[in-house]
Amino acid sequence: MNADLSYAFARDKGLVVLDGADDNVRVAVRHGADPFALIEARRVLRRPMTLQAMAPQEFERALTEHYAREGVSGDEAEAALDSQGLASLVDGIPETADLLDGDDDAPVIRLINGLIYEAVNRKASDVHIEPHEDTLSVRYRIDGVLQEVLTPSRRLAAPLTSRIKVMARLDIAEKRVPQDGRISLSIGGRSIDVRVSTLPSRYGERVTMRLLDTRNALLGLDELGMDEATLTRFREILAQPNGITLVTGPTGSGKTTTLYSALSVLNNGERNVMTLEDPIEYGLEGISQTQMHHKVGLTFAATLRAILRHDPDVVMVGEIRDLETAKVAFEFASTGRPVLSTVHTNSAAGAIQRLRDMGIEPYVLAATLKAVIAQRLVRKLCDHCKKPHASTSEELAMFGLSAGEAPQMWRPVGCMACGNSGYNGRLGVYELITVDGGLRDLIRADGSEDDIQDMAFAKYDTLFRNAARYVKTGQTSVEEVLRVCRREEER
Repeated sequence: MNADLSYAFARDKGLVVLDGADDNVRVAVRHGADPFALIEARRVLRRPMTLQAMAPQEFERALTEHYAREGVSGDEAEAALDSQGLASLVDGIPETADLLDGDDDAPVIRLINGLIYEAVNRKASDVHIEPHEDTLSVRYRIDGVLQEVLTPSRRLAAPLTSRIKVMARLDIAEKRVPQDGRISLSIGGRSIDVRVSTLPSRYGERVTMRLLDTRNALLGLDELGMDEATLTRFREILAQPNGITLVTGPTGSGKTTTLYSALSVLNNGERNVMTLEDPIEYGLEGISQTQMHHKVGLTFAATLRAILRHDPDVVMVGEIRDLETAKVAFEFASTGRPVLSTVHTNSAAGAIQRLRDMGIEPYVLAATLKAVIAQRLVRKLCDHCKKPHASTSEELAMFGLSAGEAPQMWRPVGCMACGNSGYNGRLGVYELITVDGGLRDLIRADGSEDDIQDMAFAKYDTLFRNAARYVKTGQTSVEEVLRVCRREEER
């Protein structure tokens, strides 16, 4: 393998390798670069050099392009972690006066490799890197809850952030504004897409990396964790030829996974299925996906109007955020084709009220809305360490049980298998409103959210009742259900 310049040397001295054959190498030279650095570069590269002058901005792009190719090596990260662990990777970084002046980037690269590999191994959805006054906080979001994994010295903030920004092809010189980028990598034969976001904070830039693993997202409807009754009703809804189906819930509740699962059912090869997403989280085979770009006017509403001229049979809109998008979506659905989308509300009935508040007329809602599904994710108790406990009178009353019929309830403990959290994995919780004749009349008459809630769930489970089944079967704890589902939803 040909020798290369270290990232720190290339950045600080204004030299970067562009390309080269065995007998020659082309090197970009930033305006104002140290001419004596060329001697050191020639010594390291051990080949004749052809120099190309570059303006600072052009040089930054070339620097990012060259060093972003290195990516993350899953094999190296696994080997490093097996032999050392994350804390040892931090200890292996030399205590120089200024880490950015070091000639060897390998320790920082190994730490980033280890952080991402360990996050994937522990099924984390996000990695948070946040500088504080004296320390750097590194946390994983596992099963929806943040867990601190490292608190090294703040001296690591600059090299870590700089290196991650290079991998994500961001502007390393710009520290005053937020930036967004992506890293595509492969670990253990699995394709992982990492969404990187930086944000200026008091003690420097914080970095959040969202890990998108296609294997975890593309689930069949049977794998979502719906109870049998809800699953049957949901399949019946997807079999209908038109109308809007909405999925609602907070960020990280699995809405995108549910939508993709529904699209996989509708994508039978005979339909033109098109999606509008911000951002596109996972690639779907056989489906046309369009990324929103608000800076150039590629908004949900504008793009939805455009794709209607591409003869779609099914449209998925990432999110209904405003009246304009809602109107176009409802107009399309009224032409006799299905639309799937999301709305950010706390309950299924709340989604109907949100659309009315946006300005959608009740008669349009009643005629076009097909169903609303609200969902949450509760953490699953670790099978290795959960322990039983006697039900309290309050818990029995909460779930409408008498002392004689009380099931065995369980609590989290914590062990090595679950990272001492007491939980391992998550379970889906759902409530589904299907707009039938009675509910359609109530919506058309502008009935209140409470009236809609009462009518819709007279025979079916609310979120709270649906989550209670996991408590009764010992799969989760009472505390976890109360953390995720508001008790007052059981009215």
